[in-house]
Formats: sequence, C-alpha cells, structure tokens
Amino acid sequence: MDIDPQKTANKFAELSGNSPVDIIEIHNSNNFFKEYEKGLISDQSFRDHIRDFLKVDLPDEMIDNVWGEMILQFPENKIDLLKKAKDKYRIFLLSNTNNIHRIKFEKIFEELTQTEIQSFFENVHYSFEMHTRKPEPDIFNQVIMENELSVDETLLIDDSLPNIETASQLGLKTCHVQINQADIKIDF
Repeated sequence: MDIDPQKTANKFAELSGNSPVDIIEIHNSNNFFKEYEKGLISDQSFRDHIRDFLKVDLPDEMIDNVWGEMILQFPENKIDLLKKAKDKYRIFLLSNTNNIHRIKFEKIFEELTQTEIQSFFENVHYSFEMHTRKPEPDIFNQVIMENELSVDETLLIDDSLPNIETASQLGLKTCHVQINQADIKIDF
C-alpha cells in the first residue's frame, strides 16, 4: 500500500501546535511506537500516550483518524501483481503494523477488491500479533517456521533497507522497493 507518514505528522502538528519536524522527531526517537507495532501496548494506551506527548485532549476516534492519515491506497497495479503471484506461488503478507492501521488498511483493501486481504495470501502476519517486528530476525524465522518455507526459495519484497539486510543475512532472496514505488515489475 502507499503511505505518507508526513500527512499524519502534519495533522498532529496542526492539532497540537508543534511543528511537523517535532512530531517526526518524537516518533523516531521514542521506542513507544515500535512497542505499539509489537503489540506490547494496547490501542487505548497508545491513544493516551499520544494525548500525553502532544498535550492535547483529543477523542479516541480523532486520534485513530489522524494516525491513519498516512495510509493512502493500494494501487491497482500492485493488486494485479498479487493476483498473478497468487496463481503461481505461495505468497504471504508480513507487515510491521498496529491494530489501528490494520483496521484502516483492511477496510480500504476490501472496498477496492471486494474481498478480504487474507484471501490474497496463504497467511497474513502482523507484527503487533507476533510481538516482534522487522528487522528483528525473530519475525522472519517465525514466518519461515510456521509456514515451512525453504529459506533459499523465499523472496522478501520490502521497502525498508534494514529489513532487506536482515532477511538477506538469514538467507532469503530479497527485492528492495521504494516507498510508494509505482512501477514494480516482476514476471510470473
């Protein structure tokens, strides 16, 4: 899916009186967000933390909406790529995400495809449910073991270089794409 974290930063900045740069810095320098992606913090604790950090009194629904601003869309060419891959290969989703984002992107996906995201994949793995996140080796090893994958026959397509590097060190084949890269071409 295409994302734009700056949209969330801009909106939280607008609501809190901070600058977008300050919001990004808070996000990048605080392990709280990674812990949330690992499912170590509840949705409500996350919302309360946002209120404390930004010193704002926002309702839960507004925090969820602003947090979800960064989720844009699933380009149709990427959906087509998934459909082609599904016909020939075992495909899996491994995503660093949290429950608030999952709710939003699954809804967007379902509206676009008229089917649940799980129907496109043999198995869906979300970091917040696995209590680990990429690029930690544990998350890759867990997916490999649970799905009985052969490491040297498994390709990871990811937009994060640290994720690619860890996967490569574990013996996986890798393909690094840029965030929101539109022209992903893989022949099936």
